[in-house]
Amino acid sequence: MDRFKVTKKVGILGIIANLFLFIVKIIFGLMSKSQAMIADSFNSIGDVFASLMTAIGNKIASCDSDEDHNFGHGKAEYIFSMFISISILVIGIKLLYDSISMFFRNNQVLFSWNLILVCILTIIIKLSLYIYTKKIYIKEKNILIKSSMIDHRNDTFLTTGVLISTIFAKYGIYYIDYLMGTIISIWFLLSGVKLFKESYNVLMDISLDLETQEKIMKTILKDKNIIKIDDLHSVSIGYKYIVVLTISVDGNLSTFNSHEVANNIEKRITKRFDNVKEVFVHINPI
Repeated sequence: MDRFKVTKKVGILGIIANLFLFIVKIIFGLMSKSQAMIADSFNSIGDVFASLMTAIGNKIASCDSDEDHNFGHGKAEYIFSMFISISILVIGIKLLYDSISMFFRNNQVLFSWNLILVCILTIIIKLSLYIYTKKIYIKEKNILIKSSMIDHRNDTFLTTGVLISTIFAKYGIYYIDYLMGTIISIWFLLSGVKLFKESYNVLMDISLDLETQEKIMKTILKDKNIIKIDDLHSVSIGYKYIVVLTISVDGNLSTFNSHEVANNIEKRITKRFDNVKEVFVHINPI
């Protein structure tokens, strides 16, 4: 299964699972007046939106290059992951406000065994989804899959927090519920900022990391025809990069041989580095 088909599967699966969890959580959250569970339910509806953005972004990113987009539509992944990060930030701010307000109003949570069962069900589903998406992300390195993976991981821990607050409510300790609601909100904000930053960097044409650049230069300098590397520039076009090189070679080399050097570099780099889509080489004869 290729990169785009498996991402589509992740998006659709996320929509179904999170929509189901939202309905269950909001019903029992309102019945029990649990702010933490209500907050967690909005987490799920936020995840429905995130999964929808994953499916749409993946659909656009899978389109081939054309006259208007010579290097394809790969950045769509990062545009839609930025939408996801903004939605996470908006929901996080709203939930933080609600949790603090509930604390000052001194709302009390009604303990319910149904609420406990909802938490356990959520943890099982989310942990399973996290393991599934993590396995795919390790293979595909798709930021849309990564955002889904982070959501599932966070939900596993956060719903565990809701479970703890619900158990404390049985013994009349209600402030834990507001505390957990606040923690959920802060976790939202931190996750949103991190995802936004990663998406922003790619959309602003961030270069390859220094470690990868050094590996590329070492690969290039293995060719004895190359005297030195004058420049190495790179630009992201989604999850892959375009590398632009300027190298110096012996001025006595024929034009044909100089081009052969450039062609060999291009083939060697694109073969070794999966995140490099194309390499352009400029030759400086010395």
